Amino acid sequence: MADTATTASAAAASAASASTDAPPFQLGKPRFQQTSFYGRFRHFLDIIDPRTLFVTERRLREAVQLLEDYKHGTLRPGVTNEQLWSAQKIKQAILHPDTNEKIFMPFRMSGYIPFGTPIWLNQSHNACVNYANRNATKPSPASKFIQGYLGAVISAVSIAVGLNVLVQKANKFTPATRLLVQRFVPFPAVASANICNVVLMRYGELEEGIDVLDADGNLVGSSKIAARHALLETALTRVVLPMPILVLPPIVMSMLEKTALLQARPRLLLPVQSLVCLAAFGLALPLAISLFPQMSEIETSQLEPEIARATSSRTVVYNKGL
Repeated sequence: MADTATTASAAAASAASASTDAPPFQLGKPRFQQTSFYGRFRHFLDIIDPRTLFVTERRLREAVQLLEDYKHGTLRPGVTNEQLWSAQKIKQAILHPDTNEKIFMPFRMSGYIPFGTPIWLNQSHNACVNYANRNATKPSPASKFIQGYLGAVISAVSIAVGLNVLVQKANKFTPATRLLVQRFVPFPAVASANICNVVLMRYGELEEGIDVLDADGNLVGSSKIAARHALLETALTRVVLPMPILVLPPIVMSMLEKTALLQARPRLLLPVQSLVCLAAFGLALPLAISLFPQMSEIETSQLEPEIARATSSRTVVYNKGL
């Protein structure tokens, strides 16, 4: 009965939006294909859209209700695919996929760029974002959050201090070696801090495991192996994340500094550099998190024997987290 109702809603929505370019709506499915990097990139551009930070509580309720109406076949006439995709975008940007609870605004992925830009807040903000966007299929006590947060921030600060000491000692090196250290050490330092941040904030997943689902969305079991895969994939995105931020601004600024505008107005150098860094930061986030789909797939043969025995499916899926 539910399938018939959903089919009826789909047909109504498709007919109402035949004149638009929006693809047919699929409840709970991404608008863009997740099998390609470009499709994931477009999907995550929706997820990190900062405009969703200003969605009101009323608009959120309306979006959720619209999706519920679609699910139960009670969709009002005239609703378009574009409206349904927009409602799902709002829900995915604000509500956690595992708990269906609102993520605190600064810690949503759409808040990563505006709230994570200040350097003195960056690693603390990273820790909170990593926790808020984790796989939350298992409850996590506040004590574990505090332990993870302290460990993540302390490790990040320690790496930053070690970097400063290394750069200071670089004065003893030859000019060529000193230049090499100053240019390339920041990346492994930031990448290492980001990895520590992810692992420590989500260490509970390794201890408890995460839920894995079959193709129909049915719970198969809880897997520590899937949790390791989830953390590895997320950690890899945090390695890629600082690359554009550390590489693009120096290249772009070296070209802009040669322009007549900046040579005639040197006071513009700092604001222009700030804008370039912000743009690189904004580009880096969707590029990094698009490496893997949020709902990742893994073969049951790679998981615990009890999970392989619990399903006839060759593969299962899990929420990697962001």
